[in-house]
Amino acid sequence: MEATQKLKELLKTREVVITTGAYDALSAKVIEQAGIPVIITTGFGISASRIGRPDAELYTMTENLEAVRNMAQAVDIPIIADLDTGYGNALNVIRTVREFERAGCAGGILEDQLSPKRCPACVDSFELVPVPEALGKIRAALDVRKDPDFLIIARTDARGSQAVDRANAYFEAGADLVLFISKAFSSFREMEKQTRTLQGSFCLNYFEKIQYPNWSRGNWTLEDLKRLGVKFLNFPLLPLFAATQALQGVAEHLAHHRGIRGLKLPKRMDHDQFSELIGFPQLSALQKKYLPSPDEVFGRKSFKEKN
Repeated sequence: MEATQKLKELLKTREVVITTGAYDALSAKVIEQAGIPVIITTGFGISASRIGRPDAELYTMTENLEAVRNMAQAVDIPIIADLDTGYGNALNVIRTVREFERAGCAGGILEDQLSPKRCPACVDSFELVPVPEALGKIRAALDVRKDPDFLIIARTDARGSQAVDRANAYFEAGADLVLFISKAFSSFREMEKQTRTLQGSFCLNYFEKIQYPNWSRGNWTLEDLKRLGVKFLNFPLLPLFAATQALQGVAEHLAHHRGIRGLKLPKRMDHDQFSELIGFPQLSALQKKYLPSPDEVFGRKSFKEKN
């Protein structure tokens, strides 16, 4: 089954789908193995892991594409790609959507910030494109996709009623879903009130330990989110932050103790577990099936036969 069809079947369920952010092929494989049914890639994580810089479109579309293509080839679950602003205007969006669909993604998220964007989780000041320009990008994305099941998610970085007004305009343009940033609503109660007039289903990003008021700090359940029309509850940065802190702890221990004696945390898988995760057993089976043995390569077999 195509990735887009898998995603379509998943969206037919009435439950809120839990997703999390992959930033490379290895993180994608770990997420898949854990049983999470969908990956939403994180541009924040790709920028950090690939170039060690903040999420401000400092990496290029092709750098993002290469990272996401590797993820799509590494896993069988659907991948929704973070397409940032589409890397320009509607004409740039055409190429962006074509390339990411060709790479095996099941959908893409387009933002309505002015390009180059600024990460709204990290800064207070950013500019949105005029609504007509955002609508042009969405229409371009819809027109250029070859598979009608390739999901187009329109993200708005607006807040409050403006966020809902923009989201409804994006629905009217044909967006399949919309996505609100964490600071779009200062509380769960505000989100509940504002989204009553929303004309479709939406997605939410959940951030831990943030300093600004937002909906995620309220008392709510998955049933509450389902009632509001939430389709995806995404934890975009959880794997990135967990992996980074684990690596930081190991590196600091090595630097201080000049070895691993006494290193208890973080917990680590053993060599065989990691080899299993990344597919060494399957690779070994293919080597036995298709590659000649060392004896055949170096002539040992024929030498023995002669004697």
